[in-house]
Formats: sequence, structure tokens, C-alpha cells
Amino acid sequence: MTKNIVLVGFMACGKTFTSRDLAKQLGRERVSTDELIEAREGLKISEIFAQSGEPYFRQVEREIVAEVALKNNLIIDCGGGVVTFEENWTALKKNGVSFYLYSTPEAIHRRTKGRTDRPLLNVENPLDKIQELLARRDPHYRKADFVVDSSEDNIGKVVNDILNILKSCSA
Repeated sequence: MTKNIVLVGFMACGKTFTSRDLAKQLGRERVSTDELIEAREGLKISEIFAQSGEPYFRQVEREIVAEVALKNNLIIDCGGGVVTFEENWTALKKNGVSFYLYSTPEAIHRRTKGRTDRPLLNVENPLDKIQELLARRDPHYRKADFVVDSSEDNIGKVVNDILNILKSCSA
């Protein structure tokens, strides 16, 4: 299979760790849309949000997604908001099999508690914000080809679930 493997889901659902493990096991290159944005802009995402705002960030994100979606055989770790824009989904699905790594709001909150590098969660009540954002984004994430539960802190299980799905698809 030369199609890209696309991982989507809310922040802190395990996309980064899962994509790294999948890349090792499958011998594929891994790319992260967030890391590519930071490299292009020379700033952390939180700094881009602070200095240029979310609309600017989303424009750079669309450009990055369009570029990586044209390549083959990648593991693509998408930022949490990537697929809330239909043009990004369209680009990614043309040459990719997609997985939504679903985590409960409580698991996400546990993983992000006390961190300041998540601009959208730098609010008085982060759990409420997670629940609000997840409720809005979940329908977009569910457009993925497959859903894998990543609520437990067990990346090995998530990776195995994805590998088993991929095996059954190519059988």
C-alpha cells in the first residue's frame, strides 16, 4: 500500500506517539502538520496564534496539508483542527486512509492539565473548553475511514489496532 496513513483527532489524543510508532513499524516517513508549520514559520504554534492569530495559522495549515497530501507512503499526523476544514479533508482523502484517534474529554484533560502550549485551552475551565471543542469537531473527525479508541494511555494497543485494520483492508 502506497497510500498515506492519516491520523486525525483532538489534541492530546495520541497522534504524535502513534505516528512515530507506526512510522518505525512500517518503515515509512512520518510528517506532522504542526511541526511543519512551526518549521516554516520559525515559531511555536502558541507564538503564531499570539502574534498572527488563528486565521493566519489556519491558512498556513491549509498550505502544508495541500503539500503533504500530494505525497505517497507517509504517516501524516494532523493537527487537531485540520479536518474541520473540508478542503483539508478532501486533499487528505484523495491519497490516504484515515484514522480518527478518539479520546474522551476526561482523558484529554488529564493529558493537557497544567500545560500552556495548547493555545485553545489557555482558559479558566479547560475541561469545559475541551468538551465544547470536541462536540463541534467530532462530526468532522468521524469522516475518517476508521475510528480507534485512544482514551487509555496505551499507544501500543492503538498502533496494533491500526495495523490490524490495515492488514484486513489489504487482505
